[in-house]
Amino acid sequence: MKPVCSIIIRAFNEEQHIGRLLDGIRQQTVKDVQIILVDSGSTDRTVAIAEAGGADVVHISPQEFTFGRSLNVGVRAAKADLLLIASAHVYPVYPDWIERMLEPFADQRIALVYGKQRGVSTSQFSEQQIFTHWYPDESQKIQDHPFCNNANAAIRKALWNEHAYDESLPGLEDLEWAQWAFDQGYRIAYSAEAEIIHVHSESWQGIHKRYTREGMAFKQIYPHATFSLGDLLRLFLKNAFNDLGQAARQHVFFRQFGSILRFRWMQFHGTYVGYQRSGPLTWQLKQSFYYPRENGDKTKNAKRDVKPITYD
Repeated sequence: MKPVCSIIIRAFNEEQHIGRLLDGIRQQTVKDVQIILVDSGSTDRTVAIAEAGGADVVHISPQEFTFGRSLNVGVRAAKADLLLIASAHVYPVYPDWIERMLEPFADQRIALVYGKQRGVSTSQFSEQQIFTHWYPDESQKIQDHPFCNNANAAIRKALWNEHAYDESLPGLEDLEWAQWAFDQGYRIAYSAEAEIIHVHSESWQGIHKRYTREGMAFKQIYPHATFSLGDLLRLFLKNAFNDLGQAARQHVFFRQFGSILRFRWMQFHGTYVGYQRSGPLTWQLKQSFYYPRENGDKTKNAKRDVKPITYD
């Protein structure tokens, strides 16, 4: 018997986080799942914790790691027709996370579903604004652009068999795959109810490198895209101003002032550096990635009639 879904987790030295994700999976309403951990050379207890949690562990060397390569190795080990992809440093908020993630696949046009992400209290203020912008409180059964994120997503294995993840990309393998599915006439859904907490603990240099890597990936996916010095300055100022306004409304302006400016500079300077080696982005896609909500938009704390998971 095939499991309902296979959950693919990419990991490198994630002993601090992997246990909570596995605990959240154990508490799901959907029980018949296969857990696959793709480890790229962890030297801590990541693998031991995953094996104790019932995961099938597959290995790749650090030298051969790319995000696409890691996923392809995990998918080849998957037994289910539906594949749920999660970062090792996320954990589900509700016990129906898997259920809500798989629900849209009842529509045969849906190739990919991605879910809501939120940060923790220690997340950078600007990163929390990005999460709010990218992952709103309202689900979208069919969206009109290929934006998605593999920290919390699901795909059909049959479509992966037609088009595997691009192993040459330094990042954004999820966007490249979604663009392919979109071009084939398939659709993408967003599930606000399939919510996870995403724990980022990067250094400032790590943030800059992440956005540089993603800028480089954009260049490969969309060869004619541009990100000029003017774009860098305009988007830095626009997003920083928006974040500072949000911080003022939340009465944390002075506490967050420096970190907001620094995060947004690392984000857009990193993007600029990466783009200097990118394709015509649609307005909807560019808006989804880069442009903030207007200042008048208020963040809502969506409430559900489902009791959240309690973690130790």
